[in-house]
Amino acid sequence: MADDSILYTRDGDVAVVRLNRPDELNALTLDMLDALRATFRQAVADGARAVLLTGEGRAFCSGASLKGMDSRGGDAGDRLRNHYNPLQQTMADLPIPIVSAVNGAAAGAGASLALGADIVIAGSNSYLLLAFANIGLVPDAGATWLIAKAAGRAKVLEMALLGDRLSAHDAKEAGLVTHVVDESALFETAMGYARRLAAMPTVALGMIRKQVKAALSGTLEEALALEAEQQSAAARSQDFQEGVAAFLQKRKPEFKGK
Repeated sequence: MADDSILYTRDGDVAVVRLNRPDELNALTLDMLDALRATFRQAVADGARAVLLTGEGRAFCSGASLKGMDSRGGDAGDRLRNHYNPLQQTMADLPIPIVSAVNGAAAGAGASLALGADIVIAGSNSYLLLAFANIGLVPDAGATWLIAKAAGRAKVLEMALLGDRLSAHDAKEAGLVTHVVDESALFETAMGYARRLAAMPTVALGMIRKQVKAALSGTLEEALALEAEQQSAAARSQDFQEGVAAFLQKRKPEFKGK
């Protein structure tokens, strides 16, 4: 990408995306948000079958850059509608799975980015923080939805109202992260999950992402209907044919994501 605030590389079928403003704890600018959204789309266009998202330096992401964000900096709601929300929607709609490797602070919108992944691997020294109320703002970038759906009303209100740090271990206990590992093993552990997902039938994985998203807000009847619709499509995929053939032939399947 032209914007070096986002680094994009490939490790086989895994797109590795790094937030790259380490001197600012990867604080998010509007240009950075737009570049990150474009990078996710580029990963899909390039044929990547999974994404690993992490931050350079000692933090995952400290949230929105506050430089220049005063009463003269434009409407805050417009910034969300035009930059933050489209990025979160792109992540939710991506047809391939996302793994986040959370190093250090994941604060504000940075927490939303971390928790927007399907598999969240947190370093043992990392933490989540919704500090919006401490400066007179409200959570954004999907934080209230992501945390309430995963951890419930009490936890999201505790985090949002008090503005205290939630350690990686407490976040796992609350159901917000998948695994907590030593910082030295963070990237390789997360990469292991990303590689594993990339080798799986990613057509079905993309559909599973949609089903879970719909299930969080829909009814049982809607979930049943979507499951039936997507099962029909999955059963027509080359991956399904390969999976059945490999099972019958007692060999390891070689999925192509088609």
